[in-house]
Amino acid sequence: MKSLSSNTKVSLVIVGVVLAVVGAIVLFNQIGQPDAPAEVADGAPVAAPAEILVRPDSHLLSPAGGKVTVVEFLDLECEACGAAHPDVERLRAEYGDRVTFVLRYFPVPSHQNAELAARAVEAAGQQGQLEAMYRTMFDTQPRWGDQQVSHRETFVGFARDLGLDLPAFEAALDDPATAERVLRDRQDGLDLGVLGTPTFFVNGIKFNQPATYDGLRSAIDKELAQ
Repeated sequence: MKSLSSNTKVSLVIVGVVLAVVGAIVLFNQIGQPDAPAEVADGAPVAAPAEILVRPDSHLLSPAGGKVTVVEFLDLECEACGAAHPDVERLRAEYGDRVTFVLRYFPVPSHQNAELAARAVEAAGQQGQLEAMYRTMFDTQPRWGDQQVSHRETFVGFARDLGLDLPAFEAALDDPATAERVLRDRQDGLDLGVLGTPTFFVNGIKFNQPATYDGLRSAIDKELAQ
């Protein structure tokens, strides 16, 4: 048997190295990819874990016990959330106690005042004015959103307009526990696969369509009919 030439030997070595590198890259990519969402037998997505989706301290914007629960992860500085807000309010009014709407914070880090706004809503909630501050934030969003300066004084002004105890409001606003409460919501969103805002879950199923009035109403009516 003839021995391999030097060039052939070099070529084989190179091919072997290339195959090893390609194999390692494929393995690395497989390890780095998240598991695909679990599915039931008919291909429908599995509902998000109820104990993560709605916590005991989650804020209900309508009575508990509705046949359908709609959870919204939102960023108060997000223009898309602001655009969806009137539709959510309309749906709340139309469905009453048949549908439970839940507010979850998901401040996007690139929004300068998003977390601060969530803390302001949370601080107002400690004085029974969470929903009033929540609505004020969306009603005034063009005044303070998408800006690279702190609007703390703006939010304190909102608290003043709502007749809140200002020292108590500011203490709650600056309390690390308030920030932790907001960021726990955000972490739950991340754990549930929330990538942006607004993100809705209807009876635990992530709503993967544009957040329009008609789309959400259709998803709610489907659940109510079951």
